[in-house]
This record gives sequence, structure tokens and C-alpha cells, in this order.
Amino acid sequence: MKLPNQFYRPLAIGAPAPFREPPVKVERMIHFVPPHLEKFRAKVPDIAKQVDVVLGNLEDAIPADAKEAARAGFIEMAKAVDFGSTGLWTRMNSLNSPWALDDMIEVVGAVGNKLDVVMLPKVEGPWDIAYLDQLLAQLEAKNGVTRPIMIHAILETAEGVKNVDAIAAASPRMHGISLGPADLAASRAMKTTRVGGGHPEYKVIADAEGEAPRATFQQDLWHYTIAKMVDACASAGIKAFYGPFGDFSDAAACESQFRNAFLLGCAGAWSLHPTQIDIAKRVFSPDPKEVAFAKRVLEAMPDGTGAVMIDGRMQDDATWKQCKVVVDLAKQVAAKDADFAKIYGL
Repeated sequence: MKLPNQFYRPLAIGAPAPFREPPVKVERMIHFVPPHLEKFRAKVPDIAKQVDVVLGNLEDAIPADAKEAARAGFIEMAKAVDFGSTGLWTRMNSLNSPWALDDMIEVVGAVGNKLDVVMLPKVEGPWDIAYLDQLLAQLEAKNGVTRPIMIHAILETAEGVKNVDAIAAASPRMHGISLGPADLAASRAMKTTRVGGGHPEYKVIADAEGEAPRATFQQDLWHYTIAKMVDACASAGIKAFYGPFGDFSDAAACESQFRNAFLLGCAGAWSLHPTQIDIAKRVFSPDPKEVAFAKRVLEAMPDGTGAVMIDGRMQDDATWKQCKVVVDLAKQVAAKDADFAKIYGL
């Protein structure tokens, strides 16, 4: 483990100094684009106006014989589009693949000054972050990149979940961590073929009472892992995200899974299909009624101390902190999204 006085030093001569505090951005949805397909690249200028993050995917869902085309397509897309305040990310191939090194050499060399975040799949421990951290510093220095490229880890193996605290604190480049439920399910030998979401057989059953039918209640397969990930991220001062929801035909279930993640502390989720963009935007923007109430609490307790009664409920310093979380997020969303600014009155 690095000593504190070494933690924020650049790892290569000429590389930009790491951020002391991660940039504050609204990232309600990370929208995935397959950049090897021209018809999807052509939609990016319009999509970039609708989403908070555009991610060019180089890993899973890209055929092996299209990896180089995806990399070239991402570079073309990054050069051609003005992303404005929308984040530009890429998901590189996993470190044990034959494409990972070329992904970083070519992408950072071509568009390093436009790239905000590299998403690293299948992270198992802080050693994976340390490798990419050093590599990015070398490539930034070589290519004259003027601001540090951040790292976003995907939690999709049992080993990664076990080491999530160390992963979250591994580098000042850490932006956040996303849950990868499909690969994680396989790693754990979970008996589900779904990509995210619940399962009708993961349930509790009410006690028997005579001959009456027994009620059943479906449970959330991912509650424990999301909560553990959120704790690790919050402790390290970075963001937690829900990952993919694979059933594009079930908007209600997608919204439910996203909302569970939001309530547990996640900042956003992946959108793999255009229909999921509005779901993520709605879910990961705080409810206007909650914002209005939270503003009343902050106004009644300007310094965050003491206690007041509002609508018959006691509010004290603990609830003041909760309300500040809601209002701070609402202000960030309002600064990004004019429609929500009007709704929130901010």
C-alpha cells in the first residue's frame, strides 16, 4: 500500500497529476454503443444530447473478429462528435485478453484528451487497478494528455466482491464501480440465466395457516452485493452504479431494479437500449416531492443543528444530512437538465 505522501504523485514523468477530488458530474445513465457498427455510431451525436455518458464498448457483446473494428470505430466516433458536457467513456477488453494492451495504446494515443473514463471489466483486486493506473500514466505522458483519465471497475467475479474495499481505494484515478450481474452470477455458480433483475424462485413464503394459500414474496438477488459495493465506494469517496438489465421488453422490472439500486445509494445505471435512457433519467433524478420536502428541512435548520417539527415529523441533524444528499443531487441534476431545474424550482 502506498504511503499517503505518495498516493497523489503521477506514476510517470510528464503525466498529469491525479485529481484530489473526483470531478462532480451527473451520471444517471452510462449509455453503451457498439462502435464497430456504423449505424450505431451515426446515432451518437443525437444520443449524446440525451444521456449523461456515452460509452464505446470494446469488450463483451463485440465479436472476437470485430474487436479491432470496434476500437477503430470508437476512435472515429470520439474524434467526430462534440460531446459537450456529456461524458465520453470506453470499456476496454479484460486484462487477460489479447486486445487489452492495444485498446489502451491506440485509444489514449488517438483521443486521450477527450476520454474521461476507462471502464475495466472483471476486476479481481487492487493489482488490476495498479496495472492500468501505471499504464495510463505512461500513455498520458507519451501522448501529451493534459488531464488524468479515470478508471471505473466492474464488479463481476466472486474474487472482486471479496476485495471490493481494496479495489475502491486502489488509486486516485478511481471513478466508481459498477455491478456486473451476469458474469458475477456465473462466477458464483448462481442458478440464473437472467442479466440482472430478480428471479421468481428467489423468494420467501408466509407461514402456513390452515388450508389458506400461502403468500410468497420475491426477493432481490443483488441486494447484498449492491449494498457491499455502495459501502466500499462511499468509504472511498467514489460512485457506485448498477450495471446492465438485459430484458429490454420489461420496462417495469428494469425500473424496479434501477430504483432499488438508487435507494441503496447508486448514482446511476447502464442503459443498453434507448428505452432504458428515460427510465434511468427518471429513477436517478430525485423525486420532486422529496426535493421540496428536503428544501424545507434545510431552510428550517440552516446550520444543521438542533431539531424542528415539520408536518408532524421530527427532523434533526441526522435527517438534515439525508435531506442535504437529496438537495445536493437535485442541484447537480438541475445544472445538467433544464427540465428538472424547472420541476425542482432550482
